[in-house]
Amino acid sequence: MKARILIVDDELSMREFLAILVEREGYEAVVAAHAEEALGQLDSSVFDLVISDVQMPGLNGIELLARIKAMAPDTAVLMMTAFSAAEQAVEAMKLGAYDYISKPFKVEEIKVLIRNALEKSDLKRENTVLRQTAQQRDSFCGIIGASPKMKEIFSLIRKVALSNSSVMIQGESGTGKELVARAIHDSSPRAKKAFVAVNCGAIPEQLMESELFGHKKGAFTGAVADRAGLFEQADGGTLFLDEIGELPLLMQTKLLRVLQEREFRRVGGAQVQKSDVRILTASNRDLQSQVKDGGFREDLFYRINVMQIVVPPLRERIEDIPVLVDHFFRKYGDPQQAGDIITPAALKKLMNYPFPGNIRELENIVERSLILDSSLIHEENLPLLACSDVVPCLGGDATIPAEGIELERLLDDLEKKYLLKALEMTSGAKKKAADLLGMSFRSFRYRLAKFGLDSENE
Repeated sequence: MKARILIVDDELSMREFLAILVEREGYEAVVAAHAEEALGQLDSSVFDLVISDVQMPGLNGIELLARIKAMAPDTAVLMMTAFSAAEQAVEAMKLGAYDYISKPFKVEEIKVLIRNALEKSDLKRENTVLRQTAQQRDSFCGIIGASPKMKEIFSLIRKVALSNSSVMIQGESGTGKELVARAIHDSSPRAKKAFVAVNCGAIPEQLMESELFGHKKGAFTGAVADRAGLFEQADGGTLFLDEIGELPLLMQTKLLRVLQEREFRRVGGAQVQKSDVRILTASNRDLQSQVKDGGFREDLFYRINVMQIVVPPLRERIEDIPVLVDHFFRKYGDPQQAGDIITPAALKKLMNYPFPGNIRELENIVERSLILDSSLIHEENLPLLACSDVVPCLGGDATIPAEGIELERLLDDLEKKYLLKALEMTSGAKKKAADLLGMSFRSFRYRLAKFGLDSENE
């Protein structure tokens, strides 16, 4: 199939000359007299290369280049100018032009540029196709992973999605438990209905019942109108209760009744409403230990734990780090970039890092690295912290000096340092900091208040 080349120049003689040259080289030529006409052609057809003049009435070549890169990023662009304007050339290259050539030019010179530009365009398209194929192979419903453990989870998701049973998703903070819940919903017969997610640890206890079941106007101070709760919003679909272990015992009792009877009432309401909702839950806690300690109802635990999916931490699936790095690079960097995106030294450093914050931490690391260099992830730009860089490590034999220690003060100091470091690493985002420390948002806020840090980091 012939390569298609769009020639844009306001001079008729130049358009005709280039069209003849291009066709003699075995390519298909299409001409446009100005940028607006070229944009019309690009809107209706696909081109492998655009050769455009810089100086044109109306939209100039630089403006046209920016529009082309937005419309068709894989299309190569070769700029022509009658002036040896270094500033224009630099600007064109920054905007993504393959190259530029000054008029008058030699025929052999532009032939070589056209040939090289088309080869690069072909390579870029091949890389895009290969990358998309790899992403499809290494992902499932938005979850990235190529490791055997993730393949097992993908298989389990497909199986549990077909049933209507409750599923408990367990794993450390930052492992992607909500993504697993969404994948179950999207793969289920309920996929066309709503998926509603709520973090139980982020809702004040006094508002929890209203949030889940809704309320009638006047049910309490501030209830100025009827309000549908999450169970109504998710009707026919899926309700995902994240950090289910944070539910107070009274709310656990009410939730259990809804799961058993499949009906509920709004706060302050008398009408019984039917519930057609599939419940998915998640926790980074050991709920069985909470059951033994009396902090979680045993009957509710067995009701929500019909099926269980355990999402492994990133340190147990390090073979997924390269595909995750590629995914986040495309998200925060140039999605069309071909070639290397990370140096071998940087990748080795990532593969040897324990990632206490799991995938969420890796995403943060890649984003920060790309701020420093948008084209390549370098080892020196990775903000990985050794244990000694964060707080003193705990490990080995405990030693106590002869004069003794104040254990409570020592533990308080250690806890305060972790809180401050988590806030620093997340630029003050408390919810992310709580996730990084593997605790609920409610517990995190309590600890901030305990040390008088709540007002410092608003």
